[in-house]
Amino acid sequence: MNWRVTFFSRKVKTQALAFPEGILANFLHSISLVERFGPHVGMPYSRFMGTGLYELRGRGKEGIGRAFFCALSHGELVILNAFVKKSQKAPKRELELARQRMKLVMK
Repeated sequence: MNWRVTFFSRKVKTQALAFPEGILANFLHSISLVERFGPHVGMPYSRFMGTGLYELRGRGKEGIGRAFFCALSHGELVILNAFVKKSQKAPKRELELARQRMKLVMK
């Protein structure tokens, strides 16, 4: 099954595509892999976060980019938010935002 990646909003798409060049290149590669193989492609490209939420990973010389996404039953992967990590753990605020948006998408 081929998967289709979409964005929660235009703002989320803008945030993701504004990643620094090296992070963006790796992030786009990760997107192409989940489109081809699905959300369970695994590390270092994606990671299951529990209860339907996944983390899409991008890394470059400029740092680390992350996006949270969910998978819908009709083969759509929705990127819920995107950010550049500044610390080891994903910020709780970003994780909560993704969970709130996932509830809206899953309705």
